Amino acid sequence: MRLPLTLFVPVDTRSELNTRGHWAARHRRFAQQRKDTRITFLVAGWRPGSTWTLPVVVRLTRHGRKLLDDDNVRGALKAVRDEVAAVLGVDDADPRVTWEYGQVQVRAQTGVGIEVRA
Repeated sequence: MRLPLTLFVPVDTRSELNTRGHWAARHRRFAQQRKDTRITFLVAGWRPGSTWTLPVVVRLTRHGRKLLDDDNVRGALKAVRDEVAAVLGVDDADPRVTWEYGQVQVRAQTGVGIEVRA
């Protein structure tokens, strides 16, 4: 894939650290976020087995109705981070990938902006 790559995944992210509820509901939410992230990469032209030149910097920007504190932003973006790492063909702890986080408050379309750059 050519870098830089900028995508927007229309998913609803929330503070998982403060969310109460059944574990199965959380699991379904994470699975849907991962599926939506993978579909966004596929639509953008990524194909399984695509080659990526590592190292890269990945910036995840949460677009939400409410702003979260720093540790909650990371928790809210965990499923998206895991899937981006899977798309890159690495573990999310791989030192060749630097993760950056941000957030913006929006009134309309919530989701996650993904920027992958060299």
